[in-house]
Amino acid sequence: MELRFGAELRFFLAPANRAGTVRMATDGASSLGHVVESAGVPLTEVGTLHVNDRPERPSYQPRPGNLVRVEAVSRPQPLPAPMFLLDVHLGALARRMRLVGVDTAYSNRLGDDALIDLANSAGRVLLTKDRGLLRRRKLWLGAYVRGARADEQLADVLDRFAPPLAPWTRCVACNGPLARVTKGEVEAQLLPGTRRTYDDFCRCASCGRVYWRGAHSRRLAAIVAAATRPRGGTHPSATA
Repeated sequence: MELRFGAELRFFLAPANRAGTVRMATDGASSLGHVVESAGVPLTEVGTLHVNDRPERPSYQPRPGNLVRVEAVSRPQPLPAPMFLLDVHLGALARRMRLVGVDTAYSNRLGDDALIDLANSAGRVLLTKDRGLLRRRKLWLGAYVRGARADEQLADVLDRFAPPLAPWTRCVACNGPLARVTKGEVEAQLLPGTRRTYDDFCRCASCGRVYWRGAHSRRLAAIVAAATRPRGGTHPSATA
């Protein structure tokens, strides 16, 4: 059996197979989905499977001589709801997603089983760079995050899912909604220099954290500007 992987999936393959063609023996028992994942590609990243130019499901049982084409999931990928859960290694990405207004849950205290249970129960897409986690059968929906830096990762998530953006409306610390408040309402929480210098404030309705456009706002505004710029629909660079 010969498998030919689309260009966007080849970085998942072993270095010797990065040209995109993998030859594997059939055992008469394994499903096509199992074979694809054994080559290194999580099924969450696969859009279509064609066997001898006919579409097949992952449950198909391959036969000797089959020619299989494996293509990446199409972008933007439709979702029942644009809600996400990030694993422990994606804290910087979580803050950026919240900054641009995407509903993003994150905890650095949850193990794999708890992450999957939370994603399933809340209807959230689990984002991770852990391929083994994405291969867990009980996971409802997950996605591999491409990019080594948080800015690259944000670009990848926005390109893949195209969630609606609402910058400056979520708490980057807890994901709660922000509401405008008067200076008097939060004055007791402010340092003297902040009280003297700033007049416009928001407060998180969930954790009470107070926000204002301080010295760091220019850097955050640059992240928002990049996220809201029209996208060209191309795949970000595929770095493991």
